[in-house]
Amino acid sequence: MTTLFETLDRVETHLATHRYIAGDTITEAYWRLFVTLVRFDVAYHGAFKCNIRRIEDYPHLSNYLRELYQWPVIKETVNIDHIKAGYYGIRWLNPTGIVPLGPQVDLQRAHNRTRLDK
Repeated sequence: MTTLFETLDRVETHLATHRYIAGDTITEAYWRLFVTLVRFDVAYHGAFKCNIRRIEDYPHLSNYLRELYQWPVIKETVNIDHIKAGYYGIRWLNPTGIVPLGPQVDLQRAHNRTRLDK
């Protein structure tokens, strides 16, 4: 578990001074990371007990997540209720089948990633 958060810490540090993870454009790797980040606070944090920190607790990662979410047509591909129902519906992981109402996430909130443009 600590390796996960050590990795998130490294990405957070990198994103403090770089708009992109690698290079100067968004690539497929960004969208692969996006899928993990968008699910993290609403599913992984609780269902998988990855609860040392939330993505929201990382200022640069959370801004990065919001930047990607706000790209044209991306938000239409994200259904937070569906994500939660899918993960909390795994019976061996969550025998009660109870899907939490929260957390509430605001992916529409402004991000400050453009400040890193050259």
